[in-house]
Amino acid sequence: MMRVGQKVVRGVRHFLCCEDGVASIQFLLAFPVFALFFGMIFENGMISVRHVMLERGLDIAVRDVRVGRMPEPTPALLRERICDAADIIPDCENQLQLEMVTLDLRAWAGVPTDVQCIDRSVTERPIADFVPGGNNQLVFLRACARFNPFLPLTGIGYAFTSSDDAAAGGSYALMATSSYVVEPFRREDDE
Repeated sequence: MMRVGQKVVRGVRHFLCCEDGVASIQFLLAFPVFALFFGMIFENGMISVRHVMLERGLDIAVRDVRVGRMPEPTPALLRERICDAADIIPDCENQLQLEMVTLDLRAWAGVPTDVQCIDRSVTERPIADFVPGGNNQLVFLRACARFNPFLPLTGIGYAFTSSDDAAAGGSYALMATSSYVVEPFRREDDE
């Protein structure tokens, strides 16, 4: 019996003194933390790139309207132009909601605060406010796009999603705004 006890004690001592596999344990403890940080940084970068591209697409579309390349903008034409310029936005045609309203400078009521985004819980797209404006009118244009997180289990991807909101459908929304004055590129009495 004594020999078995001594072997057990020797085995425990050898196990406690042995340094084989120490690097593996350190790696297993540190890797998940670094992987989580990398995922959060990557998700934050994707959010930034998507927002910049949405802003860029909206600016290019607004420039086309402002200078007369698109004299009669429709939601479909604007959406197509924004999506062409912001080609990094996934499923852009179906996830982009546009809102265009004219504002009166003489009786300023402010910019509408209700943001209209795509409702993923319904299949039909509701018609948003869309008034392109006439010559010399101030027009406010807002674009709202829904995105699924690239890495939904990281802290940022999970925090930005609205899982309790059926309209969001597990996505987050990015918004870009622009305003312009319709240039008098065509006088109405010349028609």
